[in-house]
Amino acid sequence: MASILIVEDSATDAFVLQRMLEKLGHAVELAVNGRDGIDCAVTMQPDVILMDVVMPDINGFQATRELQQLHHTAGIPVIIVSSKQQKTDRIWGIRQGAVDYLYKPVSAKVLADSVNSALGVNVIQS
Repeated sequence: MASILIVEDSATDAFVLQRMLEKLGHAVELAVNGRDGIDCAVTMQPDVILMDVVMPDINGFQATRELQQLHHTAGIPVIIVSSKQQKTDRIWGIRQGAVDYLYKPVSAKVLADSVNSALGVNVIQS
């Protein structure tokens, strides 16, 4: 079981992601914007962070970049989960330090595969 921080301003999207992750056995915490996400990450030290892009205060690209620059959070993998589906958005997210970029709505399998990859877990499917 991993601890996962979801940074998402949409209560509906946060709930869907939380349910998927809890079904996989992970402990989940929520933050409602980029600034709160950074503060929670520093305090919580999660194993993985799921980051939305379009949020009030600071966006997910800015928050991801800041997390990668902070000593206490630089090693935490960030997976961006966004409705922004342009190739340039994905490239920019990875350049900010994200380990993966997923498009909403994300399936449970794609989310599980990405989280497992970020955690360094190899899952063998039969």
